[in-house]
Amino acid sequence: MTIESATDTAPLFTPYTLGGLDLPNRFVMAPMTRQFSPGGVPGADVAAYYARRAPHVGLIVTEGTYVDHPSAGSSDRVPRFYGDDALAGWRAVTEAVHAAGGRIVPQLWHLGATRTAGAPPHPDAPVLSPSGRRADGTVVGEPATSADLDAVVASFARAARDAQLAGFDGVELHGAHGYLLDQFLWSGTNGRGDRHGGDPAGRARLGAEVVAAVRASVGPDFPVLFRFSQWKGGAFDARIAETPGELEEILSPLVDAGVTGLHVSTRRYWLPGFDGSPLTLAGWTKKVTGLPVVAIGSVGVAQAFRGENEEPAPTLSVGPLLELFERGEFDLVALGRALLSEPAWPTRLREGRLDEIRPYDKADEARLL
Repeated sequence: MTIESATDTAPLFTPYTLGGLDLPNRFVMAPMTRQFSPGGVPGADVAAYYARRAPHVGLIVTEGTYVDHPSAGSSDRVPRFYGDDALAGWRAVTEAVHAAGGRIVPQLWHLGATRTAGAPPHPDAPVLSPSGRRADGTVVGEPATSADLDAVVASFARAARDAQLAGFDGVELHGAHGYLLDQFLWSGTNGRGDRHGGDPAGRARLGAEVVAAVRASVGPDFPVLFRFSQWKGGAFDARIAETPGELEEILSPLVDAGVTGLHVSTRRYWLPGFDGSPLTLAGWTKKVTGLPVVAIGSVGVAQAFRGENEEPAPTLSVGPLLELFERGEFDLVALGRALLSEPAWPTRLREGRLDEIRPYDKADEARLL
C-alpha cells in the first residue's frame, strides 16, 4: 500500500478563517474516542497527545466529551466537560496546544439511546432518547420530556461557556453517528408527534435549540461547529435526508440558530451525496447553506471506518481530495485514523516525504500517542 500525492498539494496548505479564527492550513484533526482519561479527567498524556499533532493541522477537534447532563455518558474513561478536575485538565490541554502553535475546539457529546443503562459516570441516570427506543427497536425507557430536553440544551450551553473560559478556540456539537442530537434528526429514531418530531424541520429543532443556546452563552464571534452524518454506528445505510431539499430543511434551522460551520461525516468522502448528482454530501451542504464545511471520510487510510470486511482502497491518493477541494465542495478536510499513526501526516504530505508516513493499523491503535 502506497500513498500517492497529486502534483500540487499547495491549495490544502493555504490559510483559512473560520468565524474569525485564523487557521494556517485546511487540515483538521477529527474527534476520536480513546478512553484514556481515568475518572473522566484528561491528564498530561492527553495534553501531550494533542500538542504533538498541533503543529501539523490547522485545527484540532478533541475526542467526544460528555456534557454535564447525568445521562450523557457511558464510561468513566471518556473525558467529561464538567467538574473542576476535568476542566483544569482541559485548560492544560489548551495551553499545551497553543504553546505548540495550534488551535483546538472540544467536541461536546450526549450519547442518548446508545448509552448503556447503569453505566458510569452516573449509573442511576435513565437513558434519554427521542422516543424511548434505539434504531433496532430496543426499548430503553420513556421518551424524553420537554423538561428533559430543556436540561440537555442547558448542559450544552454550560459546556460551551466552560470551553470558552478554559481557553478553547471554539466548540463542536456532536450531532452525528446515532447519538442524541442525531437521534432527533433521523426519522428512524424520532417518532415524536410534538414540536421536536415530524418533518425534517421539526426533527432539527432540538439541534437548533442547542446551537442557539450555545451561541447565546459564548457570544457572536466564538466558532460553533455542528457535526452531522447520514450513517449511524449500526446502520451505514441510514439517511436523515433523502433529497437535497430535505437536507436543506434540516440544516437551515441550524444556520438560523447561529452555527458557524458544518462538519460533514461520511465514510467515503468522494461518493455522491444523492442520486442524480456528482456532488458529495459535503458539496451539497456547502451548496444549500453557504457556510464553511469540513469534509471527512477515509482520507489517508485504506478502508472506510468500521469497514473491516470490505476491500481496501487500491491507493491512498489525495488526487480526488484536491479535485473536490478545487471544485469548492468543502473548505477544510478532517483526518482521523491517519493522524493516530502519523501525527505529522499533513507535513509529510506537504514536504513530499511520503515514504515516512506510517500507515494506520488498528492493531497499533491502543498504544498510539
